[in-house]
Amino acid sequence: MEPLDQLVLHSTENGVSWITLNRPEAMNAVTWDQRERVIALLAAASADPDVRAVVLTATGKGFCAGADLRGAPTGGERIAGDVSRTIRLGAQRLIAAVLDCEKPVIAAVNGTAAGIGAHLAFACDLVLAAESARFIEVFVRRGLVPDGGGAYLLPRLIGPQRTKELMFFGDALPAADAERLGLANRVVPDGELTKTAREWSERLAAGPTRALALTKQLVNASLESDRSTAFAAEATAQELNMTTHDANEGVTSFVERRKPLYRGR
Repeated sequence: MEPLDQLVLHSTENGVSWITLNRPEAMNAVTWDQRERVIALLAAASADPDVRAVVLTATGKGFCAGADLRGAPTGGERIAGDVSRTIRLGAQRLIAAVLDCEKPVIAAVNGTAAGIGAHLAFACDLVLAAESARFIEVFVRRGLVPDGGGAYLLPRLIGPQRTKELMFFGDALPAADAERLGLANRVVPDGELTKTAREWSERLAAGPTRALALTKQLVNASLESDRSTAFAAEATAQELNMTTHDANEGVTSFVERRKPLYRGR
């Protein structure tokens, strides 16, 4: 078995943490250990002030074909509660790690994203898709209920009826249609995916990192908030943000009519 640091490649370049699934022979179906590694890298990105954006991508023709349950622990007879516990501690933790990451996360979807793989992409803040990419709510093909946050994420992105169409039929959704529905921000030629992800992520990494983190929190929370709660959270976020170097730099640079130089602090 290959070492974990080869199954999940990681590097930090120009303030961007690149997390790359690297099991192309398995269409990057994510194992138990890989999942834990990705969760740990996302947590590390949140805690590291020198990391200011994250790109989540993969090698080969698949972004992520879902969960590879062959790597999960086994322990004899299954009893009531085992499945729900596995989902809570597994796929749901992975999706939550993306949603809770304090840095903006870009999915660079290089190929097929199926099941949990599709939800992993949809949990990201921005989704770039190669022209050859496709998204598949594959669960119904196996007689399963969508898990890994799918029934939470998709209605918030495209509404309940579009969600049901994808989940009831399980048809492959080409990248162009994903962009049309609002599940992808942009579709690019396959050969330009990494270049575009680098451009977008480095632009984010040069931005006011704490303001972006608070913006992410506000937008995500707004989908479950009433107006008064959302307005109160917005005011508090701005209050907190105004204590940062970057907020003061942004205002000062505007007054001085120069380009701001943000430090991510």
